[in-house]
Amino acid sequence: RATLLLSRCLLKMVKGNIIVPEEILSFCCNGLQGSTSPPRAREPGEREEAPGAMASPSPARNPTEVQMSQLVLPCHTNHRDELSTGQLLKWIDTAACLSAERHAGCPCVTASMDDIYFEHTISVGQVVNIKAKVNRAFNSSMEVGIQVSYEDLCSGKHCSICKAYATFVAQGPLGSKVRLKSLTPQTEEEKIEYSIAAERRRMRLVHKDTLKDLLTRSPRETELETRDGSGAVPAEKTRVESVELVLPPHANHQGSTFGGQIMAWMENVATIAASRLCHAHPTLRAIEMFHFREPSQVGDRLVLKAIVNNAFKNRWVPGAGVPIPPFQRLCAPSRILSGSMEVGVSAEAYGQEMSVSPRHINSAFMTFEVLDQEGRPRTLPMVAPEPGDGERRYREASARKKIRLDRKYVVSCKQTEVPLSVPWDQSNKVYLSYNNVSALKMLVAKANWALAREKEKVRMYTLEEDKFLSFRIEMSVCITASRAFSLLSNLRRRHEWDSHYVSAELVQKVDDDDMIYHVVSQKLRHENKPQDFIILASQRKPCSKGDPYVVAFRSVTLPTHPARAEFTRGETLCSGFCIWPESEEMSKVAYYNQAMPGYLNYVTTNVAGLSSDICSTFEACEKFLLKNKEDLISRLQDF
Repeated sequence: RATLLLSRCLLKMVKGNIIVPEEILSFCCNGLQGSTSPPRAREPGEREEAPGAMASPSPARNPTEVQMSQLVLPCHTNHRDELSTGQLLKWIDTAACLSAERHAGCPCVTASMDDIYFEHTISVGQVVNIKAKVNRAFNSSMEVGIQVSYEDLCSGKHCSICKAYATFVAQGPLGSKVRLKSLTPQTEEEKIEYSIAAERRRMRLVHKDTLKDLLTRSPRETELETRDGSGAVPAEKTRVESVELVLPPHANHQGSTFGGQIMAWMENVATIAASRLCHAHPTLRAIEMFHFREPSQVGDRLVLKAIVNNAFKNRWVPGAGVPIPPFQRLCAPSRILSGSMEVGVSAEAYGQEMSVSPRHINSAFMTFEVLDQEGRPRTLPMVAPEPGDGERRYREASARKKIRLDRKYVVSCKQTEVPLSVPWDQSNKVYLSYNNVSALKMLVAKANWALAREKEKVRMYTLEEDKFLSFRIEMSVCITASRAFSLLSNLRRRHEWDSHYVSAELVQKVDDDDMIYHVVSQKLRHENKPQDFIILASQRKPCSKGDPYVVAFRSVTLPTHPARAEFTRGETLCSGFCIWPESEEMSKVAYYNQAMPGYLNYVTTNVAGLSSDICSTFEACEKFLLKNKEDLISRLQDF
């Protein structure tokens, strides 16, 4: 109001040909720009204060980081006054998209979303906090990591809801792809996520092949044995079809249907289908990895279809709220029989006329549970699939359940929550390989490595954590990184430089990047027989400039190679090589190992300087590399 009055006075003075003093004119102009008081004359010697000088310094933040806080209102909730999962998916997608566009500097669209596991529900009146930031940029796509938590304003309690990874694609004019600038991680957490993002990308690319391979190997008769139970509900009774008209409020700032809106519509019809099976209000527990095939625009009609594919009986541990993996069932206490169901849902788009085939936009698979009054999952009716496509969906749901368990308990868990020697088979080979490489990359990215000793060119570092003592030993070698990688990735030649190895037999070549070896080592001082190991060796070439060559090792179990009386079966949790090129002919070779209890005495003796065995072994590794690099060149030239 003060600004308005000043403006009116100034106008009257001008109309009356009254000369306006310069100070008043300046003050009025400043007032029009937002000042509420005339400028104060500075005292002699007083310095002009820099803008923002009174603001407290804040720590540097990732430039792609986006934070969103939303108060859950009644309009956002379901009949239980809990936040609708569809609404949460909208917020997640919005925050992730804004983060991606901060990095790309241009419009971005959702390409895919990895598995999401919802740990808790959120009540009306609580606050949803979402943090999203770009983990890594590839050529035209980038991975965005999203963390979701809730905050209770009355008690001050904070609790994690879920963690998700989304892939976004940058789009230029007319939908052309944009080459993204690289991202440089700064903190330890960012370096870990950056490094493992390449492994997650690799896993997404082989997801379909993993499902097909598992279905090929699964016997048909065992998977359909319960479908004709007396209490089975025909799957057709759960089928839902709904149509939505895409209006301007449903579109993003690029004119395409907002990805979060499509996910919300899909969640709605999936919930209805699940309710038709259980005749209750289900709770969404997980959404499987899915991909957006095509965009849709304002004016499109979206046909959403959902059906219950399968219902499962799970062993449930109180407090967990999710199925437990087969290899943990033997030691799980207080197990209660419960149930979950998988609902398949699809979205198709067409214009005003249906003369052409509808465009397939997206498919997703959602896992629901029905909770009793104490929050425990209830048992569910069995599903009787119709012949043909119904039986195919039924079998695929069983395969996806196994894949979800593998991803959740092998990929997503912390190292200490996964048994050391996980059983290896064709169905979980992708996830064990991921776990093997990502565990080593996480160890490499740790920030608190301390130099323990240095002997000539060999440097030894240690990392002390709550449960593990890890060591790293490194040196620069006159050999190209690719040649060193080729020599060190072959465990059958390790005995040539490592005196602890007696032999390494190739048991199975999983693929070009993963091998399983039976390794025999020397006797330990406190043992009267040699040790043997079943080792999964996973090798990776650099994904982009600056990445190392990686050779990762971890223990697995194979039914064809059980423990034998003449050996003491040993295990390794995480070890391997990382090789960085330093120049055209020089490489930095580093070996990492999380020491197991049986080797702690050996490691600490070397760290303390009471033995030089580890350094001597690494010096022998250098001689091996130098000796064999010329032979390798000759063989490659002959080839």
